[in-house]
Amino acid sequence: MSQSLMQETPRGNGKRQRLDKPELLAPAGSLEKLKFAVHYGADAVYIGGQKYGLRSNADNFTFEEMREGVQFAAKYGAKVFVATNIYAHQEDLDGIEDYLKQLEDAGIAAIIAADPAIVETAQRVAPKLEVHLSTQQSTMNWQAVQFWKEEGLPRVVLARETTMEEIREMKARVDVELEVFIHGAMCSSVSGRCVLSNHFTDRDSNRGGCCQSCRWKYDLHADEQSIMEPGQNSFTMGSKDLCMIQHIPDLIEAGVDSFKIEGRMKSIHYVASVVNVYRQAIDAYMADPEGYQLRTDWIEDIGKAANRPLNTGFFYAVPGAEEHIYEAEEKPAPYDFAAVVTDYDERTGIATIQQRSPFRPGMEVEFFGPGGRQFVQRIDEITDADGNPLEVARHPLQKIRLKTALPVKPFDLMRKKLH
Repeated sequence: MSQSLMQETPRGNGKRQRLDKPELLAPAGSLEKLKFAVHYGADAVYIGGQKYGLRSNADNFTFEEMREGVQFAAKYGAKVFVATNIYAHQEDLDGIEDYLKQLEDAGIAAIIAADPAIVETAQRVAPKLEVHLSTQQSTMNWQAVQFWKEEGLPRVVLARETTMEEIREMKARVDVELEVFIHGAMCSSVSGRCVLSNHFTDRDSNRGGCCQSCRWKYDLHADEQSIMEPGQNSFTMGSKDLCMIQHIPDLIEAGVDSFKIEGRMKSIHYVASVVNVYRQAIDAYMADPEGYQLRTDWIEDIGKAANRPLNTGFFYAVPGAEEHIYEAEEKPAPYDFAAVVTDYDERTGIATIQQRSPFRPGMEVEFFGPGGRQFVQRIDEITDADGNPLEVARHPLQKIRLKTALPVKPFDLMRKKLH
């Protein structure tokens, strides 16, 4: 970037805005997921628009949906960020100024950007938008953090390979917000610098097209013949998922300002479950650091939503071969998302729920809501919205009525136990 351009571009003051309490930042691949993430305790959510993001297969937001999401989040005191984190070819930059201005007009609080061209353009044409540096920039040392602070960025999203020791040094040397991934999928390549998707499918990972080819099943061949042993399974190269629920004190004491959950492609059940757990853990620590204790039910609830083995990523050590999944994945989560509560009659104890996967009388289910409210019950009988008895709820989005063991609220979820 030329000196003259740097002088012409408005800068933020680079002042660190150290949060009194770590921000819980959740993914939202759709407007519905945004509402559930905020309702279950997210302080902020990050979404994708129709352009410039790295999740082209997500249900990305129109500007109208962004405005609705911003208005909903504001009721809970939450913010909305937009990922504009591609590495842009020249053709990708057509229309970027107008796009950023429309984000600003929609009330978006910040963009998450990696390409300096997008960073500079946002600072110039949409000064009300904060610019947060994307993890795609692979920032892993305090000198790089200092550089981006001097460029006017109030927050840096660190590379997933950053260690806890490096985070502590960054906070000691640079007065700027640090955002860190604390839960979710980990890319098998260093900082997402992968070209397998490009090679196999002509879909560019760094322009939003990753086909997750590391999770495909592979065989080994030589001279057009398989060299796998009889009975050997085909293998993948997928990484285990990140989970830091057991290390909340370390993250807070290291000075992490924003706890980021990965998963814009994940389900409502996943987002609500994970946000709910981290919300409780952060609040418990901040209320009483000395008396803080990890609760076993938090770990159990994470397991009810997880679908891959978990580890602590790079925070404490460089992951070895044992931290990747080369064989058939372990069994899926023991619970499945079954329904959303839409209404509850306190007089009769009857809940109206919206079906999301089939269930029937006799099944054991669990209801849960924000703040750790949850209970298990067996379904006695179900009816449709008109009161007609049903043997099974088999139609997606069908309104079902059933009696619950305890009161429930709209936005509560029901999951069924798998056998």
